Amino acid sequence: MSLPDASTPSDTATLPGLHARSQSLPRLTNARAPLTREVAVIDEHGERGTVSIPAERDLTVYVDRRELVTLMTLGAQPELLVLGYLLNQRLIDSAFDVESITVDWEVNAAAVRTHAGIDRIEERTAKKVVTTGCGQGSVFGDLMAGIDALKLPDTRFTQAQLYALVNAIRLQESTYKSAGSVHGCALFTLEADGGVTMQCFVEDVGRHNAIDTIAGWIAMQSPATLAKGRVFYTTGRLTSEMVIKSAQMGVPIVVSRSGITQMGHEVAQRVGLCAIGRATNRRFLCYAGEGRLVLQPEPVVGG
Repeated sequence: MSLPDASTPSDTATLPGLHARSQSLPRLTNARAPLTREVAVIDEHGERGTVSIPAERDLTVYVDRRELVTLMTLGAQPELLVLGYLLNQRLIDSAFDVESITVDWEVNAAAVRTHAGIDRIEERTAKKVVTTGCGQGSVFGDLMAGIDALKLPDTRFTQAQLYALVNAIRLQESTYKSAGSVHGCALFTLEADGGVTMQCFVEDVGRHNAIDTIAGWIAMQSPATLAKGRVFYTTGRLTSEMVIKSAQMGVPIVVSRSGITQMGHEVAQRVGLCAIGRATNRRFLCYAGEGRLVLQPEPVVGG
């Protein structure tokens, strides 16, 4: 299989919302693939029809012509997925370490070219931990390495902002609504007037892919863009992997439609992260970091 040419991206474009700098942020292609496909089905009444299903596909990542990993993904924003994956695996320190990311769906490959290579890449990728992520997520090395050094911003989150966030997710157009079988993640910023703004929304076959894509998006922004308080939302459960990646992105508050695992809970407490789960409509449970949540309980009617 021939690799896409990482030195001269063939379909280079500036993705919406990305910050251009004179210092060299990586050149990214703008490769896209259909997110869904139509398939024939038969329902419980024997009626034939067609439905949309997510178009899962494999993407093999090569770093400086060395095969690293194959990701299973929808392919919505593959360049940001690859960048975020490298960041969350701690293989690079910032987007400035990367010269270009070239994705070619004809060969299902992503070619990453770095400026100076990745130090001790063979040693650092020798140990692989299979996580609980959908689609068999994995991380290289020790999951817990370095988490005690993480310092999260002193951010507060009101109950009204939580409800506004959940409502924004409810109204968001999504592949899940048309085809199901995917996870969604979003990054919100907290506004001075008490509102919330959705900065980035990503869906993929696994929540670990979606959060990696958001990590890639963050890495391509100017610091001023994300100077406000940040909140991460996911439809999936809050595992240790999700909590650690959120903390690595400098996000001190995570909200999930689902629950939290024991290890996710322990990590959240350890790094001082506010973990909120079972967040639907006006219901939620705060599992950790309650000091970051400003409660505004509604009065009980009757009784």
